[in-house]
Amino acid sequence: MTRTAHLMDARTTPKGRVLISGASIAGPTLAYWLTRHGYAVTVVERAGAVRSGGYPIDVRGTALEVVRRMGILPRLRDAHIDLRRLTFLDGHGSEVASVHPHAVTGGVEGRDLEVRRGDLTDALYAAVRDDVEFLFNDSIDTLDQSGDGVDVIFREGGRRTFDLVFGADGMHSRTRELVFGPEAQFHRYLGYCFAVFPMHNTFGLSRETVMWNTPGRAAALYAAGDDDEVHAFLNFAQPEPPFDAFGNPAAQWDLVASVFADAGWEVPGMLAAMHEADDVFFDGVSQIRMPRWHSGRVALTGDAAYAPSFLTGQGSSLALVGAYMLASSLADRDHTAGLAAYEDGTREFVAVNQGLVGEGGAMLFPTTAQALEQRNDRLRKLNAMPSAEPRPAHSALTLPESMPMR
Repeated sequence: MTRTAHLMDARTTPKGRVLISGASIAGPTLAYWLTRHGYAVTVVERAGAVRSGGYPIDVRGTALEVVRRMGILPRLRDAHIDLRRLTFLDGHGSEVASVHPHAVTGGVEGRDLEVRRGDLTDALYAAVRDDVEFLFNDSIDTLDQSGDGVDVIFREGGRRTFDLVFGADGMHSRTRELVFGPEAQFHRYLGYCFAVFPMHNTFGLSRETVMWNTPGRAAALYAAGDDDEVHAFLNFAQPEPPFDAFGNPAAQWDLVASVFADAGWEVPGMLAAMHEADDVFFDGVSQIRMPRWHSGRVALTGDAAYAPSFLTGQGSSLALVGAYMLASSLADRDHTAGLAAYEDGTREFVAVNQGLVGEGGAMLFPTTAQALEQRNDRLRKLNAMPSAEPRPAHSALTLPESMPMR
């Protein structure tokens, strides 16, 4: 086990000892705020370090206030990706429309952020590493709740007891499975699969995305900057989730290659790059919907509790806001009242943002020729400049004031 331990001052009497599973976005955010409310926090992460790199993500609306209160907004502003153009192509590779990205995403120029995922996770880790114990290369194997705490056995053999345990370990959460049961009962598949991977930028693209569409299929090249790498993205309609492909890279490649076998534009080169890439991310486009996010002394946050899918563009923002709301709800309440308050105060915000999925799917990935032509007609009529007002869902929650103990 690799351990990076940054513990609370020994003179501080902790309000409680908590374990957070997951060190991506929701986990470190939750850790930051819980330490400031007097808790002693341990974060366990199965990877060997905080994961850098990754495709760009958005931070919008209420989530901007979370990172401002954490003091990392200036750093994220410096890392902002100024994506200037989103170009849509038809099946022959001819341009349909070229628009400002915010005209499609509902973002606000000069206010909302788009950063590389690693820039956000690095900033979050830097904000908490001096106050939080990190256990890398490990994960929760079993947990057992009693009246006074949660007994946890780690995969690397350690055994400890915590007052509270929080699952911030993603859509396929191990914590959720242990406490609430199999993922299938909460997993809402939305009818698409996708693969994301890096490839060389031989296209002359700079701070822009180019997306090719035919009914039920999309291929996109995303150039976050002026460097020699782009993020390649292949998305396709799939009526049933391909369970045999999840966790099986060879089956993923076979499925994607068969779906795009006759595709034109730059797709053949993208398929070749996918075949050679060693860091392909493949998954179904799905949401997690749960009737409850807590049970006893265990609660979930971020994608583990309410993944909205990338079609909403709100996954990272929900993770930031949800983690803040969870910590804030526990600031001046016992765990029973605090966890109930977390759900009461956050669920409506989650619901309206998960509801954006229909807009995102219709705009980016039409599945019929008629829907694609209707989408293209709407794109041609879009104004050159996006609206100055954010989508209401992005800012549909006012954060409670934080009153940290230190």
